[in-house]
Amino acid sequence: MSLPQPTHKAILEAAIMAADAPLGIERLLTLFAEEGENTPSRDDIKAVLAELVTDYTGRGIELRDAGGGWRFQTRAECAPWVNRLWEERKPRYSRALLETLAIIAYRQPITRAEIEDIRGVAVSTNIVKTLHEREWVKVVGHRDVPGRPAIFATTREFLAYFNLTSLSDMPTLAELRDIDELNTDLFADFEAQALAAEVVVGRVDDAPLDPHAMPLIPLETAAALAPDVGESH
Repeated sequence: MSLPQPTHKAILEAAIMAADAPLGIERLLTLFAEEGENTPSRDDIKAVLAELVTDYTGRGIELRDAGGGWRFQTRAECAPWVNRLWEERKPRYSRALLETLAIIAYRQPITRAEIEDIRGVAVSTNIVKTLHEREWVKVVGHRDVPGRPAIFATTREFLAYFNLTSLSDMPTLAELRDIDELNTDLFADFEAQALAAEVVVGRVDDAPLDPHAMPLIPLETAAALAPDVGESH
């Protein structure tokens, strides 16, 4: 006797749960490539994902679109308890590193020299190396000036780590007044979201990001959430 076929909903739920990285709509569609007339459309997939999001409302885990891919993750409010499963201390980043990251996110595409002009101090090689190792930034080209300096932009891994669907999820320029007078409450739960995401976050392939209407990570909040651990200016 043959077993009953699982529903599209069950297949999507199982695939996203088993994947080691967020799955986009196109990747999910490949699961049904051999079903012929029964192959679901993009709209069908989106509708099922919306149902799953509702199904997990109020649970300890949630289904979320992070950086263009869907994944299951622990809810931010549960992160303090879940993180006790790991004895090692999670990495903390200096104000200098987070400030550099914020400038790249806000002004991308941008060169190292342009970052230094904004910060008023040199950007250390260690900071650039760490941002690359974390896969939060990438080189997207070279400026057509003497020396052809590298141009930096954020990656989809950056979005996934900080639990963002897109850059538009961060404060827009219209919401900000002055770089030294940022609203420190805009991302009060930024660290909690990141910690929750890290429980299940996987690598997301890089994709070009829109350089227009870039938001800014509040520097004061970022610094408060991540005290210095040795990166120099």
